[in-house]
Amino acid sequence: MVDLSVQLAPAHPKGLRLVNPVITASGTFGYGIEYSELIDVQMLGAIVCKGTTLKPREGNPQPRLVETASGVLNSVGLENVGIEAVIKEKAPVWAKWRVPVIVNIAGETIDQYEEIAARLEGVAGVSGIEVNISCPNIASGGMEFGTNPKAATEVAAAVKAVSSLPVIVKLSPNVTDIGEIALAVSEAGADAITLINTVRGMAIDINERRPSLGNIAGGLSGPAIKPIALYMVYKVAGIVDIPIIGCGGISCADDALEFLMAGASAVQVGTANLTSPQAALDVLDGIRQFMKRENLKNMEAIVGKARS
Repeated sequence: MVDLSVQLAPAHPKGLRLVNPVITASGTFGYGIEYSELIDVQMLGAIVCKGTTLKPREGNPQPRLVETASGVLNSVGLENVGIEAVIKEKAPVWAKWRVPVIVNIAGETIDQYEEIAARLEGVAGVSGIEVNISCPNIASGGMEFGTNPKAATEVAAAVKAVSSLPVIVKLSPNVTDIGEIALAVSEAGADAITLINTVRGMAIDINERRPSLGNIAGGLSGPAIKPIALYMVYKVAGIVDIPIIGCGGISCADDALEFLMAGASAVQVGTANLTSPQAALDVLDGIRQFMKRENLKNMEAIVGKARS
């Protein structure tokens, strides 16, 4: 019998135990409700919902999505229904599920992060918070907090102060020293870290002679960024002692296994969900088959093994 369970918040009073290490990434799986009509979402380790802001957001101008070599550029701009609708309309559905749902939150000010987190306190169906300080597609807030250790610390500490939920901080790769930021949020009390969000980039339509995205620049995701994400996970795993969730270009079980062996305790499947609703479950099945083939009994037999 293979035990795929992982604990993402070992120091937290409530903990955040998942039955397996495969999570769907924010912004690529809606609120999970949409995909529940296509796949058995209860088989997932966890679901991270769309980035949620204090008020509803319309997002950035179209076009918002452009395919690139081995990846996708997006500038959605955190289009979402806002925290009130999430609590009233989405959480009651999540409360009936056994799969944990983690709410990704984003703000333009520290006060906004704090208020969103406070509103999630005691809401049935919410198992954790992922603090997005790494979105490159909004004019203010977001990535601004994730590129400065002091600001990152202040956001993480503010959310921790008002929430009894496990708090995960999602970091940006668009920094000089990812280790410095990771250590800062860890010392501020983060229960886990997600690495990484998208890499800033752009594309130009040569026929129209203008940027392909309505917002000019966007976030690059997909297989193209996997080597970057994998290195950052490997580096940060040697610096912090809290769990890391690997994210960036994971499209098959082999990709996921690399992240786990680099030191991640769990993985998020993102862009692959856009091409196949079954992607995360295929990754999960591949991990399980690998462990059976290698006669490995639990996740401790994999996590961080490329580091020794």
